[in-house]
Amino acid sequence: MAPPLYTLAEGRPYPDASTAQRFSDGSPAKGLALLQDTQLIETLAHFSRERVPERVVHASAVGTWGEFEVTHDISHLTSAKFLTGIGTKSKTLSRISTVGPGAGSADTVRDVRGWALKIFTEEGNQNFVFNDIPVFFVRDPIKFPSLNRSHKRHPATNITDPTMFWDFHSQNQEGIHALMLLYSNRGTPQSVRHVNGYSGHTYKLTKPDGTFHYVKFHFKTNQGTDTLTEQEADKLAGEDPDFHKRDMWDNIAKGNYPSWTLYIQVMTPQQAETYRWNIFDMTRVWPHSDFPLQEVGKLTQNKNPDNYFADIEQAAFSPSTMVPGIAPSADIMLQARMFAYPDAARYRLGTNYQQLPCNRPAVPVYCPYQRDGQGTINGNYAGDPNYVRSALKPLAFCPVDKGLPGQTPQQKVLGQKESGKGGTAAAAGPDAKHNIWVMGTVEDYASEVTEEDFEQPREFGEKVLGKQPGQQEQLVSNVAGHLGKADPAVWEATFDMFSRVTPELGEAIRKAVTSKAQK
Repeated sequence: MAPPLYTLAEGRPYPDASTAQRFSDGSPAKGLALLQDTQLIETLAHFSRERVPERVVHASAVGTWGEFEVTHDISHLTSAKFLTGIGTKSKTLSRISTVGPGAGSADTVRDVRGWALKIFTEEGNQNFVFNDIPVFFVRDPIKFPSLNRSHKRHPATNITDPTMFWDFHSQNQEGIHALMLLYSNRGTPQSVRHVNGYSGHTYKLTKPDGTFHYVKFHFKTNQGTDTLTEQEADKLAGEDPDFHKRDMWDNIAKGNYPSWTLYIQVMTPQQAETYRWNIFDMTRVWPHSDFPLQEVGKLTQNKNPDNYFADIEQAAFSPSTMVPGIAPSADIMLQARMFAYPDAARYRLGTNYQQLPCNRPAVPVYCPYQRDGQGTINGNYAGDPNYVRSALKPLAFCPVDKGLPGQTPQQKVLGQKESGKGGTAAAAGPDAKHNIWVMGTVEDYASEVTEEDFEQPREFGEKVLGKQPGQQEQLVSNVAGHLGKADPAVWEATFDMFSRVTPELGEAIRKAVTSKAQK
């Protein structure tokens, strides 16, 4: 087979990608490199720039392509087309990650798993940015950076530090439910094929008539929620740090496609008004006994990435990316994340990250007010007006399909009729009427930890772990093993925190930690 014809990035051919020009007297031992050697200069310069900044959290991940199919129509709850009509299918891109460790870290470390999904729908992209546990560590967005810093490396030693971890959590005890999930064996899943994806946040499903329901989303793995013990996870971290990545790749390559079933919990606005817990607090679950799971569809991961950097590292997910029929709630953590995630993508990938193939919608895009900037690759809308309320017709060029006869390019995309006025009809969409906020005063606020914060963790320990032989003891062992490495200055507050779940749990952890310290 003939070798490929190599070229420079601008297209100039060159015969051998391994050679470099030099000036010499012919001796193989002597010679000077030349600045005129574009091939060498471009190769070295590109190498120094071929990495984008890694994600500040969720840096290490498994990524796959897949398909979502509706199995149970929920058009009575939402107008979102990808959720209506049994058999409706949409292409997906998934990224499941650890949270705290950096790129190249071991897959099997004890950590929450981020569970992100991009669904390419006929109404644009829908992003779900979930976790593999149904609750979170904090409910105040201003604490989010501090939470993640406490899980990372000490600013002086650059070493992961149990003292930082337990100091933060013992002083922010609303996260006790998430801690108990993390330190059960759920914190070390067998593989990413065996983890669930939970919205945590409360969303709205909306209808054009103004009605809506509050929902939580649950993607339940069909492979079973198998886990590793801490000893098994530690062993794999040393022997095969890419264990989860390898497991997913190999199973898809063999045609053993993993799948998840999407369920929703549904709450009416009237139920929300009187429910015993704040429904926007992501440190709390909605008990299934109150709001049963309702099946919606099936997600199947069936294709490995063609190139990890192009497909997965450049992928950007944000909870702000929603289609008509899905809307945010008054969940303050969700509101904050709707800013933080696209802002992180702009920093990592550039202002035009939505134009990258892995992020670009599967439908025509016409957004002439978002143009220019580094890396624009969509034609930049030629001479079309870049300001609002223009009476001018757009030029023939624009990156959209032909649409319907008699429509301007904007209306082809939005599915609107001619407005009869200058410019195009308003595109606020039906969800605008759902953004109703209760009038009040602006004030400084920080949530307080109350005894209610310990009710659900208590139920988890007694009704979930208590029904599985040895799991309560495993929780104690896992917590004590990590807490024992922390400075004793943070022990007492941590013992107190677990004692508020049950006195027996706090005392068991105290005994396990102090007995190890005395040996």
